[in-house]
Amino acid sequence: MAIIVRLDKMMADRKISLGELADRIGMTNVNLSNLKTGKMKGIRFETLNAICDALDCQPGDLLEFTRDEKHV
Repeated sequence: MAIIVRLDKMMADRKISLGELADRIGMTNVNLSNLKTGKMKGIRFETLNAICDALDCQPGDLLEFTRDEKHV
């Protein structure tokens, strides 16, 4: 996939655990873990907003675009 989720880096920078962030944003640990590892195919703006609010960051801090090799 061309979008890479950098949630793990931001969580490490903010020294916050998966469980603590999940509690803060009202998401299950499993779903947040799936998002963090890139296993989810999408994210709701409401969820992205909650994560950015909890981590005091911008969406661009969490998401990175890389061009797929097959689309070059």
